[in-house]
Amino acid sequence: MATALVAAACRRGIQARFFTTSALVMLLRRAKDEDRLDKELASLAKNQLIAIDELGYLPIDTEGARLLFQVIAHGYEKRSLIITTNLEFSRWGTVFGDDNMAAAVIDRLVHHGRLLQFRGESYRVKKMPS
Repeated sequence: MATALVAAACRRGIQARFFTTSALVMLLRRAKDEDRLDKELASLAKNQLIAIDELGYLPIDTEGARLLFQVIAHGYEKRSLIITTNLEFSRWGTVFGDDNMAAAVIDRLVHHGRLLQFRGESYRVKKMPS
């Protein structure tokens, strides 16, 4: 669904980007290492919609969590953000390595956000050949 929403936004001329969490963290880390983090954050800020997929699937170290927090915090009340995850909020502290940072992210997301929870069998599992 996140991919479809980003694609629909782009078709309507809305600047939007889709990232897996790990790809976004790697992009930010590379930008920081090359001393161009501010430029990368400014480039991301040009988007009206950012989708971050698979939060919590792969571990994020402390630096990566802080970089991801910057994207979320800078976008607060300025752009739309989609985050996909299978983790309930109570486990986000393990993703960010810090319960306070996770609480700050969750606070920003739920302030104006909508939570969509999908139940039932995965579409991918249903479509797998037997």
